[in-house]
Amino acid sequence: MGAITRLQRLWRHLWWDERASRRWLDDAAAERLRQRIVGSEAHHRGEIRVCVEAALPLSWLWPPPDDAAMPVRVRERALGWFGRLRVWDTEDNAGVLIYLLLAERAIEIVADRGLAGRVSAAQWVHAVDGLRGALRTGPPEVALAQAIDTVDGWLRAHFPAVPQDSNPNELPDAVVRV
Repeated sequence: MGAITRLQRLWRHLWWDERASRRWLDDAAAERLRQRIVGSEAHHRGEIRVCVEAALPLSWLWPPPDDAAMPVRVRERALGWFGRLRVWDTEDNAGVLIYLLLAERAIEIVADRGLAGRVSAAQWVHAVDGLRGALRTGPPEVALAQAIDTVDGWLRAHFPAVPQDSNPNELPDAVVRV
């Protein structure tokens, strides 16, 4: 990667901040997505979290990674949020994080072990590609709603709610925007 490209990447990450993530997905849209997650989780035992991060902290960018390392760094960051948001900490190990890094236009979907092995690699790739395509053609709220619906379908199929059992909400439903 050339010096100019590295400087452009650094500038993108310095330019984007939490306010940018809130402009990209405003409060009203975030609330509608939260309500969608609440409605979804009434029908399965999984937990869905959405995290929209504007940019990586400087410590993640310096020294600058080579081109091959950036997708790995984004995946590491998504896994970090997966842990920080305690998505792994559900009774059925059926938590899913939909993570977007705006400065890199990167998307990761991280699933806990209860669901990860029940959904094929091709389905995960299709879900990420679908979200990426929807973000290119429409508003972020619509694209994220489609991604939530995709995950909802898998959770309903593999972890349906059982009417006679309690189905506690184990994690907050709000969209994290940082």
